[in-house]
Amino acid sequence: MTRGFIIPIGGAEEKISGRTILRRVVEVCGGDEARIAIIPTASRLPKMSSHYEKIFKDLGVGDVFSLPFEKRSDCRRSDWLSRLETATGVFMTGGNQLRLSTTIGGTPVAERIRDRNLEGSLHVAGTSAGASFMAEHMIAYGEEGSTPCADMVTLVPGLGLKRNMIVDQHFRERDRLGRLLTAISYNPRPIGIGLDENTAAFISGSNVLEVVGSGALTVVDPSDMEFSSMDSTRSHAPVSLINIRLHVLVEGGTYDIDSRLARPGLATVKG
Repeated sequence: MTRGFIIPIGGAEEKISGRTILRRVVEVCGGDEARIAIIPTASRLPKMSSHYEKIFKDLGVGDVFSLPFEKRSDCRRSDWLSRLETATGVFMTGGNQLRLSTTIGGTPVAERIRDRNLEGSLHVAGTSAGASFMAEHMIAYGEEGSTPCADMVTLVPGLGLKRNMIVDQHFRERDRLGRLLTAISYNPRPIGIGLDENTAAFISGSNVLEVVGSGALTVVDPSDMEFSSMDSTRSHAPVSLINIRLHVLVEGGTYDIDSRLARPGLATVKG
């Protein structure tokens, strides 16, 4: 059994020209035979669903539909759950990731998305807030800055598609290295993935991610961390971290989440 793709996107992906990431999402989900469910729960913009529906239809998807879960009771509607069962792909829009976790978390919708992704029948993509929600631990909110500090970030349970990673988005544009380092320093079991805008990680069932898009993907690997002062640092003070490994990958670069091995894309290798 091979798990379906997990595709976190850093936000602000190209929607007019190019559409490199969204085209790849369509390809993974089945091309013109794809059936994509849009989940706009994170957003309060009424036109968000129709906006993405038009984009995916323009990219050749034959069946695109919205599942606008606004209340937890919506996540138990048998008609919408049946519709979710027909999808080959789910796309979660941007907005506020806490709206996703408080509305969908712990419901039959979350359970079916996890189960179908695990069995390989459903690929799951999300941009911005939708990307943060994917993993077991989610950054709810935090401060900007490149230095990790105590109390800089708040973590809450996410969707749980992946146990061993934490995702942050709009990474370079909003100076979020510090809060990702802070999140990792609480417990150095998962890796941190920071996605620039218009940049995505296509994570296959074999736990190898490939970078797609115009920005960079930052991997924070704490597996060899020797020291963290998080337990003794006063509130909002800088945190000391020793022996953290960091990778910056661009288009075509890959990272094996199990072996923790990073490789550059062919376009970045000279000779």
